[in-house]
Amino acid sequence: MIGTALVGYGWWGQHIARRLKDHPQFDLRCVVEPVIALHADIEGLGLTVAQNYDVALADPNVQAVILTSPNDLHVSQIAQAVAAGKHVFCEKPLSLSSAGARDSIQACRSAGLVLGVGHERRFEPAILALRDLLDAGALGTIMHTEMAFSHDKLITLTSDSWRTTKAFAPAAGMTQMGIHLTDLLIAFYGPVASLHAITADRSLGWETGDVITVQMQFKAGMTATLQAILHTPHFIRTHVFGSDMWVEIRNATHPDTPGGKSTMERYRSIDDADTEVFDWSDSVTANLEAFGAAIRGEAPYPYSDFELLHNIEVLDAIVQSAETGQSVQL
Repeated sequence: MIGTALVGYGWWGQHIARRLKDHPQFDLRCVVEPVIALHADIEGLGLTVAQNYDVALADPNVQAVILTSPNDLHVSQIAQAVAAGKHVFCEKPLSLSSAGARDSIQACRSAGLVLGVGHERRFEPAILALRDLLDAGALGTIMHTEMAFSHDKLITLTSDSWRTTKAFAPAAGMTQMGIHLTDLLIAFYGPVASLHAITADRSLGWETGDVITVQMQFKAGMTATLQAILHTPHFIRTHVFGSDMWVEIRNATHPDTPGGKSTMERYRSIDDADTEVFDWSDSVTANLEAFGAAIRGEAPYPYSDFELLHNIEVLDAIVQSAETGQSVQL
């Protein structure tokens, strides 16, 4: 088992804790959480509380840390983990700047440590099936992709939450949901050439806004649009248009919510179409298991350094475009 420390017990930290507390591949030795009011909940799960990060890093039985901490802490906490010789799994975004992401990637590589990232959507069965179709060229020439990831899970947050601010969660839903979509698009198509982003505040009154939409062109030639809305019922959609076939995936539930199906419609003509249904699977845990396999040397972690860095370069460009109202060339 891999001795692990979880850093942060907010919404997503609680989800990770529940997934790992009885997992046969991970020994969740402690949860780092400075908010004392949350300690009873942690202990109620049968887990040990560590009041600061240094305690976790000093534990010789901790081999890896999982960061579900606020976005602005990721770079410094990765640096501390590397100095202590710990592998790192960092929730998205890896950094709020491309310079910070580059430093974190280089530090882990130089130390021979695995760097994982919380982009679990790559492990969804329907997305894996789409990736197989793309790799086989089954859609023909890729023309355009539309992606959406929206929900209302965070609408009760108040304006004093870091998730509502431009400083720590810029460009509305980008660091919450949109960054998962850019991760998939980069994995599918490679580097982005240019983009234009628009944000809006329609209902929540958050400084960062509650709607983001982005138009993108890739160096390979195809285009894409994405949207993320922070105040609407759950909606996840992936639609890829090829010259020979289009494919649409709809997810009935969020990755943190068991149950529900995903559907993939493949359409070549009105007389040549089919729909495949996929059961929900725990893509969050699958990503963590891939991280564990890489630590054990069983398989490379399936994210390249280019993909890790370029996703944050794209985030930088989206924030810049949303603030200036101008297109950005990458």
